[in-house]
Amino acid sequence: MNEEDRKKYKENKKRYFEKTANLKTQNIDFTTVSSEPVNSLYTPDDIQGLNYNADLGFPGEYPYTRGVYPNMYRGRFWTMRQFAGFGSARDTNRRYHYLLDHGQTGLSVAFDMPTIMGYDSDHERSLGEVGKCGVAIDSLSDMEILFDEIDLSKITTSMTINAPASILLSFYLAAGEKKGVGFEAMGGTIQNDILKEYIAQKSWIFPPEPSMRIITDILKFCTQNVPRWNSISISGYHIREAGSTAIQELAFTLADGFAYVEAGIEAGLDVDDFAPRLSFFFNAHLDFFEEIAKYRAARVIWAKRMKEKYGAKKEKSLLLRFHTQTAGCTLTAQQPENNITRTAFQGLSAVLGGTQSLHTNSMDETLALPSEKAVRIALRTQQIIAYETGVVNTIDPLAGSYFVEAKTREMIANAEDYFRRIDDLGGVIKAIEKGFFQKEISRAAYEYQKLVEDKRKIIVGLNKFDMENEKIDIPILKIDPEVEKKQRDAVISVRENRDNDKVSRELERLRKTAEGTNNLMPVILDCARCYCTEGEIISELKKVFGEYQEPIFL
Repeated sequence: MNEEDRKKYKENKKRYFEKTANLKTQNIDFTTVSSEPVNSLYTPDDIQGLNYNADLGFPGEYPYTRGVYPNMYRGRFWTMRQFAGFGSARDTNRRYHYLLDHGQTGLSVAFDMPTIMGYDSDHERSLGEVGKCGVAIDSLSDMEILFDEIDLSKITTSMTINAPASILLSFYLAAGEKKGVGFEAMGGTIQNDILKEYIAQKSWIFPPEPSMRIITDILKFCTQNVPRWNSISISGYHIREAGSTAIQELAFTLADGFAYVEAGIEAGLDVDDFAPRLSFFFNAHLDFFEEIAKYRAARVIWAKRMKEKYGAKKEKSLLLRFHTQTAGCTLTAQQPENNITRTAFQGLSAVLGGTQSLHTNSMDETLALPSEKAVRIALRTQQIIAYETGVVNTIDPLAGSYFVEAKTREMIANAEDYFRRIDDLGGVIKAIEKGFFQKEISRAAYEYQKLVEDKRKIIVGLNKFDMENEKIDIPILKIDPEVEKKQRDAVISVRENRDNDKVSRELERLRKTAEGTNNLMPVILDCARCYCTEGEIISELKKVFGEYQEPIFL
C-alpha cells in the first residue's frame, strides 16, 4: 500500500466508525463465549505485530499457523472417531463393528468410572457404576473381547485413561501380542495426562510425583518399543469442560505439555526422540472463530517453544498434532435435537482450525450414553463436513481474515502471560499444589454462569425459546442391570482360572520395582500377560506410592 492509498484508507476507516458510532445495537453480550472483547469491525490495523511473510507463512511450514501438513485435507481427511464404550466388553465390541461398518476410521475407548479410578468390577466402590459411563475393563481377558475380530495393525485406537494408563496400555499391547501383532505395528494414543486431572477432571489415584514417574516410564517404553504410539495426549478438553475460558484451556494445556517435555528431558531422553509422539486433545466450544484462533495459536506457541527453549531439531518435534472433541458441556437436555446443530458448528470449527482427528458428540449425551441412531448422526455430521461443505477444497480457508488473525495474536499474547504467572509460582506442579489453576477455572465458570442466568449469553432452548411441558421424544440407551452382575462374575472367573502362583510372583516383583527406580512398564506388561487385574496392580502400587488427597483451597 503506497502512501496515497494508506491516507485514503485511514480517511475511509475514520468515516466508517463515525458513521456507525451511534447506530442502535442489540441488547446482548458482544464478547466471545470466554467473555473476551470483540471489536465491531476488524481491519489490518488490528493485527498487532503480524508479519505476514514470517508469521503467517504457508501450511506445513514453521511456525505452522496454517496447519502442520502442507496439503492438509486435500491429502487426507482427519481421522473420524466416535468416543464409545458402555456395558461389557462384548457390548462395546458390537458398537465398534457398527461404527466401522458405517465409515468410522479410528476407535476411541470410553471406560467406566471403576476402571478410570483403578477398581475392579467386584470392588465395593464399583457398586452401581459398572459399565454405566463407559466399558468395564478388569483384565487382559476383557481387552481381548473388546477388540475381537478387529485388526490392531490396521486400526488406530485412542484410550481416554489417565491414572491407570500404564495398565490399560499393557492390556492392549498384550491383546495385540496374542493376535500376533507386534508392538511396532500398533498405533494409537493413551491420554495419560495426569496433570490435568489435578487441575480439572479429578480422577487421580497417586500423588503428583509418583504419577509423573509412571508417565516418564511410559514415555521411555513407548519411545523404545511402540514407535507408532502417542504416549501422552495432553488434554485441554477436560479443562474446558470444567468451566475454563478458551485462553485458559490453551495456556494450561500447553503448560502441561511443557512440563511433560521437561520431565522427559530430565529422565534422560533426547527431546527429538519422544516429542514427535506427543499429541494434544482440545475442546471445540461454541464460539466459532474463537475456537479456530485457539487452534492456530496453539500450533505457533508449541513450535516456537519447542525450537527456541527445548532445542528440538526434528520438524516432527515442532508439530502440534491434535484431536478435537465437540463440547459436551454445551449440550442441553432440553430440545436435544438442537445438539445436532451445535455439534455440526463445533466440528466445522475444528476442521477449519486444522484438527488431525475429530469426535462429534451425540445429541442424547446429556441424557444417557449415545444410542446407535444418535451416534450414527454424529458420525454422519463429520462425513457431511468432509464430503459436502467444500471446506476441504482449499487449505486453511480463513487465513488472512482480519478477525481470525487478530484473535490468534491476542490468544498467543494472553497465553504467554499465563505462562509467566505459572513460572512465577514455581511451575505446573507447584501451581497445582497452590490451587492456582483450580481457582482460575472456578472464577471463569462462575462468571460465565452469571451471564447465562442474566440472559446476556443466550442458550437456545434453555434460557430463550424454551418450551413448556416439553416431552423428550428420542430413544435412550439403558444399561441392563445384569451387565454388572455378569462383569463381577467374569472377573471372579478370571482369578479362579489363571496361574495364581505366577500372579503372586509378578505382583511382588511390581511392588519391588515401584520401590526402586527401574522402569515399571515391562513389569506391568508381565502382570497383564498373566491376567492380573487392574485393581490388583493398582493395589500394589498404592502400597508404595500412597493415594492423593486434594487440599482445601480457600
